[in-house]
Amino acid sequence: MKTINKQKIYTLFLSLLMIAGIGLLQSCEEYPHEYEVSGGVPSVNYIRMTDPDKSDSLIVSASLNTTIALIGDNLTSITEMWFNDREAYLNTSFMTSNSLIVTIPNEIPGEVSNKIYMVAGSDTIIHDFNVIVPPPSPKSMLCEFVADGEQAIIKGSYFINDPNVPIQVIFPGELSGEVVAVSDDFDEIVVNVPAGAASGQLTVKSIYGAGRSSFFFRDDRNYILDWDNLDAAGGWRSGVIANSEPAGINGNYVRFDGDVSGEIGATWNEDAHSFNLWNASNGRPDVPFYDGDLNEAVLKFECYVVEEWKSAALQMIFTPYSVSGTNGYIGDNATQRGLWNPWASSGSFKTDGWITVSIPMKEFHYFHDGKDAGENVTNDMLGGLTFFVWHGGVEGEDCRVHMCIDNIRIVPM
Repeated sequence: MKTINKQKIYTLFLSLLMIAGIGLLQSCEEYPHEYEVSGGVPSVNYIRMTDPDKSDSLIVSASLNTTIALIGDNLTSITEMWFNDREAYLNTSFMTSNSLIVTIPNEIPGEVSNKIYMVAGSDTIIHDFNVIVPPPSPKSMLCEFVADGEQAIIKGSYFINDPNVPIQVIFPGELSGEVVAVSDDFDEIVVNVPAGAASGQLTVKSIYGAGRSSFFFRDDRNYILDWDNLDAAGGWRSGVIANSEPAGINGNYVRFDGDVSGEIGATWNEDAHSFNLWNASNGRPDVPFYDGDLNEAVLKFECYVVEEWKSAALQMIFTPYSVSGTNGYIGDNATQRGLWNPWASSGSFKTDGWITVSIPMKEFHYFHDGKDAGENVTNDMLGGLTFFVWHGGVEGEDCRVHMCIDNIRIVPM
């Protein structure tokens, strides 16, 4: 067996890195490319994008995390560069006396001066430049169903709470919620839901603009099951229906509750941990649950995991309209499905109340044991739905699986 020469690999890697850097610099200006620290005071004549197709466009502003090229003189004398109060990383492979490629830090400035500060010895050269911070981007909620007066948690990015322009959350109905807290990373908002909030998209406003959510607060679109108006009657197991202990989010829900072995696939308990919705037996028409692009759709439901969940997967199995009166598809190694086992990464999983679970429909390509089925669920298979806590292909620990589920729906991402 040959011995791998790590030193040769490392040398080759450095050579390739240098070649890549030279290529980028050549796209800026035709200047010598050997890095030498110059003794002159740096100056910037102009700034442009590094994209060759945009090389003729001079810029005075750019967004966070954008790579730009500074063109000027004595640029290799620069040892530090700051955009507002955030320091940028300087790679000497991308610096010559007359051109410098740098990426604007992907950090929101604490103090905005709209300046670049370039440190060269005892000199600090200042150049006007505006770093653009995007508007707020609300991407999800910990739970999309929160009662009036209760605290909701919104997750996303660029949630800037400027003291002079406080951040706002506008709920459907043009109602403003009281913002309780904003995380230091600007990616989470805690807000009190205002009285009278309706169903629909919400908007977050900051000093940098406004962003509208793609998700719907109290989403009421395209329900498959809600156990108030839409149930799984007609299936061998229609589910254990409850509405208290814990309290529901909007009426009835289905409860799974029973002991599960940590051994893979050892516990099969459909009575405690499943329901079967067969549309033909339920009196529903022969119409798929969703007729849009499944690559751009997501299965959502609200879930409360009451006990520490440590074994088995929640299997979510769509079946064609023609399927009823059988459970053979659950373990047939022929029916693709989605698997949810959030305990597997940490050993256990429990929620502090209700949460919204979102699983992209393009992830419905597994068999019951966690192996890849090789193909995804298609629209014509969306004529029935079975949930069952079983198998999943990951060994766990003996536990009591107690979870409550409501408002199962397929909606656009």
